[in-house]
Amino acid sequence: MMEWKNLVSPQRLGRRDDGAVITQDRSPFQRDFDRIIFSSAFRRMQDKTQVFPLAENDYVRTRLTHCLETSSIGRSLGTAAGVFICREFDTAGAQPSDIGAIVAAAALAHDIGNPPLGHGGEESIRHWFTHSDAIAPMRDAMTPEEYADFERYEGNAHGFRVISVLQMPDQTGGMQLTCATLGAFAKYPVAALVTERPPGVAGKKFNFFRQDRALFREVAEKVGLRQVAEDSYCRHPLAFLVEAADDIAYRIVDFEDAHMVGLIDYDELESYFLEIIGEEWVPSYLQKIATAARRVEFLRAQVIGVLVRQAVAVFTARQEELLRGELEKPLIDYIPAAPVLKKIMDRSIPDIYNTPQVASIIAAGFELLSGMLDALVPAVNEVAVELNGGPAASYRSRRLIKILPVRYAPPEDPQWRQSAYLRMLYVLDYLSGMTDSYAVSLFKKLKGISL
Repeated sequence: MMEWKNLVSPQRLGRRDDGAVITQDRSPFQRDFDRIIFSSAFRRMQDKTQVFPLAENDYVRTRLTHCLETSSIGRSLGTAAGVFICREFDTAGAQPSDIGAIVAAAALAHDIGNPPLGHGGEESIRHWFTHSDAIAPMRDAMTPEEYADFERYEGNAHGFRVISVLQMPDQTGGMQLTCATLGAFAKYPVAALVTERPPGVAGKKFNFFRQDRALFREVAEKVGLRQVAEDSYCRHPLAFLVEAADDIAYRIVDFEDAHMVGLIDYDELESYFLEIIGEEWVPSYLQKIATAARRVEFLRAQVIGVLVRQAVAVFTARQEELLRGELEKPLIDYIPAAPVLKKIMDRSIPDIYNTPQVASIIAAGFELLSGMLDALVPAVNEVAVELNGGPAASYRSRRLIKILPVRYAPPEDPQWRQSAYLRMLYVLDYLSGMTDSYAVSLFKKLKGISL
């Protein structure tokens, strides 16, 4: 079984200060939160899609506000669960507030690696790698393990790369967050291609690229994640709370946003939310609130409180399964409100996430990201081949590569020149860090639509 005294390790990734301790004046996990919130990668999420891409309505959430709200829910989940954890287990000095801070920090960063235009951006990158002829010369130079990183591309894996490598590249471990926070961050603690995946939802996706697996191994070893196979681990128990915070935020808050943009009627929203709350006094109290918008805000707050309590109850009741790495479903699949949440999702998928407004911009996003990859990837590869003594790169490629900041196409780096995998990863580092608006602007310039 995994042990809580290891799972809440304050050891920072990339450092060798094994004497790290949890202090109560300003805990290492609070510092993790601060490092994330002051990072440029976090700020860029203010112009990244949550549900409604490039929204003209200033009410709806961006990826940044979604992460802040998810973090707030995560702190409540972690602190409440921490009361139980600290009472029942040896936590090496960690307090309930520390557990809350770990979950809050991990939840704050949970979408920090997502490319422009939300999950549609991820899908468009995967589609390009499996359908474009432009990748063929580089694909043939990669191992199956390397190519799997791109064929199954994951914003979760890029998120780990952002916080452990890209944000502070001059030091090992990047932002050097604590291993506890990084362990909780990894909802899918497995590489893209492995011999055996962890059970259930933990093996659904992957959370680190092959290039970064040594860093993830350090995290896994320090917090004592149960290993399934090489580069494949069971989840950190707190990752279930991070996932629950995200699930609660997007199911409830996206539904609220959909009402505010006119996709969901108030009566329907009220019906679902009252079913979750289940308190007799609430309907009469609603009559005292003057406007529908304020009633929605009140209902949303009540619903989140109920779901937090239910998720914590499941987390504590299934503690042994969590510590053995055997819990296969998300926490919200086990809570009493699960049937209502399923009804909300069944309504949301066709009528919110697949509305013409959303679908049209996601479709444009396929053209946008594919177009930039079509332009930049051959340019990078041709220049690298020339530097290695091969045929001269075209005039077009020599000009296009100048668009990339030198850190993403370093001609003096022999590893970059020799490794098709590394060249491809650096291009994705560049694209995934873009905001929606910047990606649209660059695409227009590449296509000659604007100068």
